[in-house]
Amino acid sequence: MPRMGAMEWRNLRVGLFFVSPWLVGLVIFYLYPIASSLYYSFTDYNVLQPPTFTGWSNYQQIFNDANFWTALGNTAFMVFVGIPIYTVVDIAVAILLNAKVPGQAIYRAIVFMPTLIPVVVLSILWQWLLNPQSGLINELLAAVNINGPGWYASPEWAKPAFIVMTLWTTGNAVVIYLAGLQDVDRTLYEAADVDGANWWHKIRHVTLPSLSPVILFNVILAVIASFQFFTQAFIITNGGPMNATLYYSLYLYQNAFSYLHMGYASGLAWILLIIALALTVLILRSSARWVYYAGSR
Repeated sequence: MPRMGAMEWRNLRVGLFFVSPWLVGLVIFYLYPIASSLYYSFTDYNVLQPPTFTGWSNYQQIFNDANFWTALGNTAFMVFVGIPIYTVVDIAVAILLNAKVPGQAIYRAIVFMPTLIPVVVLSILWQWLLNPQSGLINELLAAVNINGPGWYASPEWAKPAFIVMTLWTTGNAVVIYLAGLQDVDRTLYEAADVDGANWWHKIRHVTLPSLSPVILFNVILAVIASFQFFTQAFIITNGGPMNATLYYSLYLYQNAFSYLHMGYASGLAWILLIIALALTVLILRSSARWVYYAGSR
């Protein structure tokens, strides 16, 4: 490797000087907390006293913890039930909003606007809308002689209630799908028309394959967001009823800041990272079978 001259060293020092604020922030706010959490996961640490190294005991305790499996199961429900629902609804809404109709821009704005509402306000709003006694949704159902469910007060309906609430705020994904629809080759639709394809055949064999890279992107984002699902459950149910909405991030928060089991919570965090990373890698590895990139085949 050739030695660097005086000018190269000077340029290197100047470059490091200008990126040093970012490097300092990276070390202080990212790398140090990551390394600390890994160390604390092998300790008994309650914040108030110095950590005591305990080896793998936190992880052994986690896998014997019934609440851990409950939280993991609740989160898995949001991933494996919620994400397919979000994906189908978002694509359907994007296709409808892509139609050339009067007021198209207004409809797009209406779909996107809920994403601008702060999560706390959104949670309080839906807590009122899905109130089993006086909520607007159940009152509308009662108007057509349907007995509305208990929603957040019901162990069976609490998780579906969160899925319904999340559907209302998927405008970001809809916008991304709309952008993907603009890149669909129009000649493919023309060829499908010549072959006599109906609307479903065009969606199945033209729209969805062309959107598959965008679907992959949105699914990965949704997986990460589902594993981080916290604020809404913390405000509305705080894990109830009967731990039906004790999601993984909420259980992690409770151990860290309610029970001050910081070492245990750090172990939970690293397990969450491994699960989310493994699922993401699995989705990426499987994408070769169902994601179509124009010009690559």
